[in-house]
Amino acid sequence: MTPQSGTIAVLLRGTVGPAWQAGHSRCARYFSGRHWTPVTKNTINVGIIGTGWCGGIRALTASASPWVNQLHIAEIKEDRLEEVAALTGPLTATTNYRELLENPSIHGVMISTTPEPTHYPIAKESLLAGKHVFLEKPMAMELHEADELIALAHAKKLAFTIGYSQRFNPKFAYVKRSIEDGTIGEPCSALVSRHITRSLGQKIGGRVKLSPAAMEATHDIDFVLWCLAPRKPIRVYAQEVRKIMKGQYNVPDCVWIVVTMDDGTAFSIGAGWVLPPAYPNFASTWIEFVGTEGAVMVDDTHRDVYTSTLNKGIQFPISSMPGEKVNHVYAGPMEAETLHFLECVATGKPPLVTGEQARLVMQVYQAADLSAETHRPVELTARNAPTLAATTV
Repeated sequence: MTPQSGTIAVLLRGTVGPAWQAGHSRCARYFSGRHWTPVTKNTINVGIIGTGWCGGIRALTASASPWVNQLHIAEIKEDRLEEVAALTGPLTATTNYRELLENPSIHGVMISTTPEPTHYPIAKESLLAGKHVFLEKPMAMELHEADELIALAHAKKLAFTIGYSQRFNPKFAYVKRSIEDGTIGEPCSALVSRHITRSLGQKIGGRVKLSPAAMEATHDIDFVLWCLAPRKPIRVYAQEVRKIMKGQYNVPDCVWIVVTMDDGTAFSIGAGWVLPPAYPNFASTWIEFVGTEGAVMVDDTHRDVYTSTLNKGIQFPISSMPGEKVNHVYAGPMEAETLHFLECVATGKPPLVTGEQARLVMQVYQAADLSAETHRPVELTARNAPTLAATTV
């Protein structure tokens, strides 16, 4: 087989999951409310664009999934491409992502590229090429770009979803259920505090000038809005701290955000990326949801498992937000999130995270950035960009 232009490795891989190829009823099931026709009764062909930390997890998950027949990967760093290809056995591996978009046999793509401004243009190309799209957050840099992607997906009847992986964290899903089934009554307030180590913060802050609101708090904004839907945010006030990363990267160390909903419910989110080293990608989260009939508290600080060694001291493994593989099991939400997208493409099941929901998250974190800059509350409307409130604080 002769590699195509830009392809540095082509590896043949057998079909995964032969038991699923006999017309398993779960794959052929009709899901109410679906917006596209399933591409196959059994398995799909999927491409992964960008195989760094997150994209590598996506590729590994897809390569072992019974939903996937053919895996194709694209990565601009040749050494990383070869590494992931050796681990996943894709049908094709290329440094040119457009080869995946030009391949008519590929049904959907997962876009895990950096820096973040690449998300919108690659997603737009992918949708125009007729591919179902999973896109890591942020979905775009500007709201009009998000609107364009949403409109394209609807016009072409394609699945389009954004990587808000915390919805696939069982602890977070339990909070959602506790509200839906009335366990805590009517929600009154919520608090989410999320902090990660500064090594990861420096990595993010060094590649793109996006705030902790856009890159960290965004997960928790999505989570709380998901829990409180159909309530809508109407006002945002935020404050930043700039002591550690200001000089080298000119980005905030952390942000605290207060959001008021249209029914009077309020929630606060604190997010930062300057914790001292504890594990390469250590993330610590605490959640409080208080309602009229009770409360639900979630300890997701990852202090339940730790190691203590002479050369590294105390560390907290199994603690990154995406999660990580531990031998035969996966600890964390990203594997389940990846499998969800593959199932949606194969069956027509609507994705859990919609483009419209991700756009609303964008509005809130952009309002938080504006509020922190101006030291004033910011008003939100249904579709427009955030605007300053009439009163000062």
